[in-house]
Amino acid sequence: MSAKPRIAVIMDENTSGGGTLYETTKAYFVAVQRAGGLPFGIPYIPEMIEPVLEEFDGFVSVGGRIRFPRDWYVAGDESRYPSSERLEIEQALMRGFLERDKPVLGICNGMQMLACLHGARMVHEVRKSGPHILTHDDRAAMHTVEMMPGTILSRIVGTTSLDVNSRHQEAVVAVSDQAVISARAPDGVIEAVEIPSRRFAIGVQWHPEAFATQDNPGNRLFSAFVEAAQQRH
Repeated sequence: MSAKPRIAVIMDENTSGGGTLYETTKAYFVAVQRAGGLPFGIPYIPEMIEPVLEEFDGFVSVGGRIRFPRDWYVAGDESRYPSSERLEIEQALMRGFLERDKPVLGICNGMQMLACLHGARMVHEVRKSGPHILTHDDRAAMHTVEMMPGTILSRIVGTTSLDVNSRHQEAVVAVSDQAVISARAPDGVIEAVEIPSRRFAIGVQWHPEAFATQDNPGNRLFSAFVEAAQQRH
């Protein structure tokens, strides 16, 4: 058996094309591999849930645009994304890894799910929250995020601010006492959360995997995640 921790990476799908294909950027796998882990893509097969929970050392919840439950949103709002069988499988996996205190890293969609499973609330279109809101849903957009002092994320990244990409329409706008806000954009939008009751459960709204082959402070997040999985392994 390999000494490297085995990391389960939930697959994304082409929700805009009818959900007929698994579509997940290679960058997630590159980022985990470069950090010292062995990444495996996980499809939406219910029978795989228990074996994955038992046999893998960490879980990555990747980006995507799927319809979340209505009660995850503020009153009067709801998702307009397509439904996906990913939702049920991913929730079961994330809950299972958290219950076993195995490391969880949520990215974009994954950060939102991690937060909402711990009482957070979202909006479908953060741009409509006010005229001060930056452009967040643009693959070419970059903005800074400010790390909240004293958080696990701030210690991992080792900087007070970070330049990140921005590819999300939905956003978490409120968290419960089960979660801690780890970073915010200049317009106040929540950009990262962590769950203090777990050994490693961090979600970021941006896509750090996009910088996996570059010298970027954000890569320290994958390194810390894989290290936590290695300790568990």
